[in-house]
Amino acid sequence: MQSEPLTDDFEENCARFLPEAAEQGCVWALQGEEGFALCESEKRPQTEVMPFWSQREFAQAHCEGDWAEYQAVAIDLEEFMDDWLTGMHEDVLLVGLNWNDELDGVELEPIDLLEQLEQELQ
Repeated sequence: MQSEPLTDDFEENCARFLPEAAEQGCVWALQGEEGFALCESEKRPQTEVMPFWSQREFAQAHCEGDWAEYQAVAIDLEEFMDDWLTGMHEDVLLVGLNWNDELDGVELEPIDLLEQLEQELQ
């Protein structure tokens, strides 16, 4: 199933994340030998962001350049909510949602995303 590509409308890309992730039961991240892909936050100095996508092809599109060695990996939604988001909160990381080809998009607190996902799944 080919879905609509992500756009320059960050809010729309972000809004797609919840229902698409809930429907698939997973989110997608980029994993390499060193671990998972991280970037500097544009909003908060000295803070890193871990990007996640709601579709495999969105994540896979970023496996080039600095991230050529990375692969898109699925993370079970329940595990993502129970372990990842709380762990990222403790590690003071932000979550990037459905970033577009320029790696632009919404940066969220992990706990805020957790609340949104819980509402989406009710």
